[in-house]
Amino acid sequence: MMRIALCQISSTADPVTNLVTIRAEVARAAEAGARIVQFPEAAQCRFGVPLAPIAEPLDGPWATAVREIAAEHGVVVVAGMFTPGTDGRVTNTTLVTGADLHLGYAKIHLFDAFGFRESDTVTPGGKPVTFEVDGTTFGLATCYDVRFPELFRTLADTAAVILLGASWGAGPGKADQWDLLVRARALDSTAYVLACGQALPAEDFGAAPTGIGRSAVVSPLGAVLDRLTDGPGTLLSDVDTSLVEEARRTLPVLANRRL
Repeated sequence: MMRIALCQISSTADPVTNLVTIRAEVARAAEAGARIVQFPEAAQCRFGVPLAPIAEPLDGPWATAVREIAAEHGVVVVAGMFTPGTDGRVTNTTLVTGADLHLGYAKIHLFDAFGFRESDTVTPGGKPVTFEVDGTTFGLATCYDVRFPELFRTLADTAAVILLGASWGAGPGKADQWDLLVRARALDSTAYVLACGQALPAEDFGAAPTGIGRSAVVSPLGAVLDRLTDGPGTLLSDVDTSLVEEARRTLPVLANRRL
């Protein structure tokens, strides 16, 4: 059993301000017994502003500060940030830091949909990423990745829990799609999916995908165990990986697949 905190925040355009929020949320989550503290995509800086001036490497000051926060509280922090990409673009990166870990996952599937073109400013990643904490293997996915079941099945070859960070765009039907996709990917992978989204911002930032909330903890059989609404908040989830083993015996879709 491992306690994981999903911190549904609304990032600003200022990485320093967002770091203050992360520090406070990590302290509260650690006090509540969390081992992993998860933040959404774009926790470093919201979408809707130029990202190239924000981007820093994983050994830069922002990620190093998050690493120090994780070490101070004895937790692993997972948070979305932007690192330098190619051709003047950035990479949409999920930082994992703490407990002797310091690594990043580069978002593979870029959000070129619903009139938005993430690929204009973001370099795509090329490979799935997993990591281990206290004997449990975790996979990483980011926002638009949730529409691609093959990534989740690949992660499920080794991972029992998939951490999904998002800054989900608002629009007609988008909340229903998010809810459905998160549950479907848990069923595809017979893994926990812990989906941490940006909260709905207090002001309108135009077409930029700045979040709708609805963070959720979904079981390996697709049941929603807990969910937030659209405002800022925190979910504390006690993940029992023995339920993954049980689900994979009951519903052996990974073992039965032919392609």
